[in-house]
Amino acid sequence: MATDKSIHDHISELIAEEHELRSQLGRGEISRDEENSRLADVEVSLDRCWDLLRQRQAKRDAGSDPDDAAVRSADVVEKYLD
Repeated sequence: MATDKSIHDHISELIAEEHELRSQLGRGEISRDEENSRLADVEVSLDRCWDLLRQRQAKRDAGSDPDDAAVRSADVVEKYLD
């Protein structure tokens, strides 16, 4: 079960990965296409983490159990479908 801290830790890891990808591109270790592809995946993962944190806070604010929040699919988070 995810906690706010574990979600924040994962966000920090994803941000570090984003920075590393940009550094790798700058050093010529990966192509622009590879960077863009991998960055797109990282950005979706970040959006899903932030969405989960917002869900958890909304449940807390409503007096519900934040552990009832669930990671939503990329389609839901990215296209605001639900």
